[in-house]
This record gives sequence, C-alpha cells and structure tokens, in this order.
Amino acid sequence: MTIDVLTLFPEMFPGVLSHSILKIAVQKKAMDVRLHNIRDYSKDKHGKVDDRPYGGGPGMIMTPQPVLDAVDAVRGGDEEALLIVLTPQGRVWNQALASQLAERRRLILVCGRYEGFDERILLALKPLEVSIGDYILTGGELAALVVIDTVARLLPDVLGDPESARLESFQGGMLDFPQYTRPSEFKGMRVPDVLLSGHHAAIEAWRREQALQRTMWRRADLLKPT
Repeated sequence: MTIDVLTLFPEMFPGVLSHSILKIAVQKKAMDVRLHNIRDYSKDKHGKVDDRPYGGGPGMIMTPQPVLDAVDAVRGGDEEALLIVLTPQGRVWNQALASQLAERRRLILVCGRYEGFDERILLALKPLEVSIGDYILTGGELAALVVIDTVARLLPDVLGDPESARLESFQGGMLDFPQYTRPSEFKGMRVPDVLLSGHHAAIEAWRREQALQRTMWRRADLLKPT
C-alpha cells in the first residue's frame, strides 16, 4: 500500500514511522509512506497557505490554491487513489473503516491546520472526510498518524501473528476479552482456571463470554443495531 501525506509539517512523521509496527510495515514494504509539504505548492512568494476568514472570526483558514495544486500533483491522475481529508467534521474513525481502507492500493491523506479548510477545497475534492474523535487537535498530522497506524496493523505479514489483528478489540464489534500471562498468581490475584486448563473449546467460550460482558459494561453502544 502507498500512503501519501499532504501536510505543512512533514517533519512530524519520520520519528513515529521509524519505530515498532510502523517500522516493520515499511521494512517489509507492506506500506510506503510518502510525505509532501503543501507549502511547496503555494504560488505566494512567501509560501503563504492561509488567510483570514470572510465574515470575520478568529484564526486563519487554509486557502484553496496550495491544497488543490498539491493534491493534483501528488495524485497524478490516479483516480483509484482514495483521497481522505482529516477534519473534525468527518466520519468518525473506527476499526470497521480501517479494515475497508486496508484493502485499498493507495491512500492520500490531507492534513488540515489553523481553523480548517476553505470550504471550496472540500467541494472541489469531494474526499472522504475522517475524524478520529469528537475533540479538536492542533492539526491533522496526529490524526493522519492514527489512520496510518491502524491500517498498517491490518496489512498482510505486518504483525508477527496474523491472529493478533483478528482477536483485538472492535474486531467483530466487541471489546477484547481479558488477557493474562505469567506468573499464574500475583499479589493474590490468580489467572482464571479455565485459561490454565488446556481445554481450547472452554477457553474460547470463556473469551467470548468475557468479551460480551466487558462490551456490555463499558461500551454498550457497540452492541446497538446500526
């Protein structure tokens, strides 16, 4: 998978991309992340990419020309590339959406800054708008990294054990079941006997029951029909 990131701060990405699972994804060539500075496409002699909003109000708005020209240059006529704009007004990011995107050949992520985008950017691009939650970030870079990390875990051969992704929280619409490791007893707290039994069918049944109970207690909204 190729992931192009359009941002005003490309220097925010290399550190995160060079560690842990993301580093493995890049090394295995399961994912190629390409960084592009939107400011490089500005026609203003000072590289300006923002201006004050019409009608007044605080802050600055990203102007259409640099963003649209950057998208055109990076996309290069590839109509199959999925264009995503990170914005608080977008579709809320979740595991199901991550699974859909992991099937794509190429993603183009556009990171906002300041008070957001001139609306004509969204009207022209008609992108998939994505929000990672109901709160405001300083910019879309952290949101883009969340999207990249979530998708990378689902790409073939990235995780050491493919079952890891299948059994994690939100796969199948429920939270994960409780997990334990050695020692079998710690400060009076014992590992449930069923996990030590070696009875695989009983263990699976226990895990399903625990996942359902945990979801009901903590995130009952996940069990509601959509």
